[in-house]
Amino acid sequence: MKDLGTLGGPDANAAYLNENGQVAGNSYTNSTPNQTTGIPTVDPFLWKNGTMHDLGSLGGVFGAPDAMNNRGQVVGASNLAGDQISHPFLWDGKRLVDLGTLGGSNGEAITINDDADIAGRADLPDQTHDAFLWRHGVMNDLGRLPGHICSRANQINNQGQIVGNSSDCVTVLRAFLWENGGPMVDLNTLIPRNSSLLLTNAIDINDRGEISGMGVPAGCQPVDQDSCEHAYLLIPDGDCDEDNEARVAASEAGAVLTQKDGAAAQPAEAPLTPIDRIRGMMRQRYHLPGQKSTPLD
Repeated sequence: MKDLGTLGGPDANAAYLNENGQVAGNSYTNSTPNQTTGIPTVDPFLWKNGTMHDLGSLGGVFGAPDAMNNRGQVVGASNLAGDQISHPFLWDGKRLVDLGTLGGSNGEAITINDDADIAGRADLPDQTHDAFLWRHGVMNDLGRLPGHICSRANQINNQGQIVGNSSDCVTVLRAFLWENGGPMVDLNTLIPRNSSLLLTNAIDINDRGEISGMGVPAGCQPVDQDSCEHAYLLIPDGDCDEDNEARVAASEAGAVLTQKDGAAAQPAEAPLTPIDRIRGMMRQRYHLPGQKSTPLD
């Protein structure tokens, strides 16, 4: 076991490891709470060749990584000056790059592949948010499924395929797949009609195109919104049949699919943002005088 140290503060969190043994995470840089966040300054770090490197910030006093590729490039979100707005960032190996948004206030870079294609979510001018693909310096809006007003990308593979969820900004409604520059496709249109699950969220996709995520069975009437979720694995099985092709075409044309009878909509995202979740985790371990401790997960 190797102690990676900190950036000068009392605590650090190692979150991601790549195939080259590089580690990304976040760390306190000092022990003095900030007025804007209530905790000491937190910066993302990259540990390589035995040294922890401070990746800095976009002007605020809180930043955290969400992913790292095998080239040592790191993505995540960092507060801007004043700590009221958070933007997606890329550490490109030399500097921290502000990726911007889709015209709104906030955003988050959630995943990066080995070609430095980045996906995540970013606010629009009306403060709803869409999934995005950032490629060659340009942020591309991936839109959302028909009838929905928000979307979020969760993973991108080295083939450039992206998965995530499309929602009403409150509850997850459908899992999606985006590929080859085409429109976002409802994953429910790519599986048989008699499937036992409504696919509500696509969490991960590997380089073979296999997708994992969460869904809910027909007739689910949960006491709480999490009690009915089932995990699923989708394995590509040749070309779509005529039934799938028709449903994909209808979806792309703007038809809104009807949710399976009795299937419950699932939560779109945790009430706390990823930055708030990490801040809470750090507060659990470093209690500040006069502040309530964050409940354990």
